[in-house]
Amino acid sequence: MCGICGIVSASGPADPERLAQMSAKLVHRGPDSDGTFLDGPVGLAARRLAIIDLAGGDQPIANEDGTVTVVQNGELYNYPELRMELERAGHR
Repeated sequence: MCGICGIVSASGPADPERLAQMSAKLVHRGPDSDGTFLDGPVGLAARRLAIIDLAGGDQPIANEDGTVTVVQNGELYNYPELRMELERAGHR
């Protein structure tokens, strides 16, 4: 099930307390783990219902150098193919 939420602030840094409150409202959608990302005016949060990849599927997810961070809701059924394609392109 999972749940995601976020803030983009036009008037300064994203409020971490507000983001935590938003995430807490989604606990029924993802009781197994939660994560947040804050960078200036952007705040992202994810709640997780762990069904697949129990040990390694926590979010937010960042690329290898931290320049891209995402949250997503759903399942990637073709992740083995996507992983191979990204590794061939030099990603870890």
